[in-house]
Amino acid sequence: MDRMLQTNASARTGTTGGGSGLNGRIRRGQLPMHLLLWAYVIVTLFPLVWLLLSSFKTNREITVNTWAPPSRINFSNYKAAWESAHIGSYAVNSLYVTLAACLLTLLLSSATAFALSRMRYKGLSKNIFAFILIGLIVPPSAVFIPLYQLVTDLHLMNTLRSLILVYCTYALPITIFILHAFMQSIPRELEEAGIMDGLGAAGLFARIILPVTVPALVTVFILAFIGNWNEYIFSQLFVTTESLRTLPTGMATFNDGYRTNFSSLSAAVIISILPVLAVYMFLQRQIIDGMTAGSVKG
Repeated sequence: MDRMLQTNASARTGTTGGGSGLNGRIRRGQLPMHLLLWAYVIVTLFPLVWLLLSSFKTNREITVNTWAPPSRINFSNYKAAWESAHIGSYAVNSLYVTLAACLLTLLLSSATAFALSRMRYKGLSKNIFAFILIGLIVPPSAVFIPLYQLVTDLHLMNTLRSLILVYCTYALPITIFILHAFMQSIPRELEEAGIMDGLGAAGLFARIILPVTVPALVTVFILAFIGNWNEYIFSQLFVTTESLRTLPTGMATFNDGYRTNFSSLSAAVIISILPVLAVYMFLQRQIIDGMTAGSVKG
C-alpha cells in the first residue's frame, strides 16, 4: 500500500527518483548559467595563477617559455624583491599609511553619517549630504594642482602624513554614503530607549549606533583599505624620497629605463596583493552584509 501511494504521488507531481521532472528540468536549465560562471572564474583566476608561476621563474624562462610552468620552485625572487628592492620597507610604509587613513576615515565618516542621518537640522541635512556626494564625481586629475599647492603650503611635501590626509579626503564621500544608508535603516526605537536611559548625542553614537553599524563599518574599512593600498598617483606626486615610497610607487623601481626584472617584479606583485587578499577573504561576509543591510529602510 505504501509503495502504491508513493507511486501515485510521484505520478501527480511529475517527478521520479532519477531526478527527472520539474526539478530535473530546473537543474538542466541552470547549466548554461553555471558554465558561464565557471568560465568567468577561470578567466579571472588565470592571470593570478600565471603571475604566481612567473614569480618562481627566471627572466629567461619568462621571456622564452612564457606560458610554461617553472622548471623548479625557487624562492630567490621573493628574497631579492624583499631585500634588494626594498619591498619590505615599501610594504611597511604602505601599511602605515593605509591603516592610518582607514582609521581616520572611519572616525570622520561615521560621525558625519550619524549627524546627517539621525539628527535634524531643519532641511540642512539633505543639502549637506548632497554637497558631500559631489566628491564622488570629482576625478583626481582635476585637483592635482590645488592639492599640490595646499600640501606645499602646509609643509607636508615628502611626508606620509600628506598621503594619509589625501586618502582620507577622497574616501569620505563613498564611506559617508554607505554609512548614511545603513544608519537610516536603524529603528528609531533604539534611539528612544537610549534617550530614556539618559544618553546624549555622544552616548547614542558610541553605545547604540556604532555597535549596530559594525557590518557597514567593516565594509567601509575594506573598501578604503583596498583603495589606499593600491593608490599610485598621489603617492607618486607627494612623495619623492626613496625611503618613504609606498608599494605601488616602489615597484616602479624594477624598471630602470633599460630593462625590467620581470621575475622579481612578479614576486613583488604577489607580495603586494597578499594583504588585500587576506583581508577580503576573512571579511567577505561582512562586506555583503554591510552593502545589503542598508538597502531596505527599516
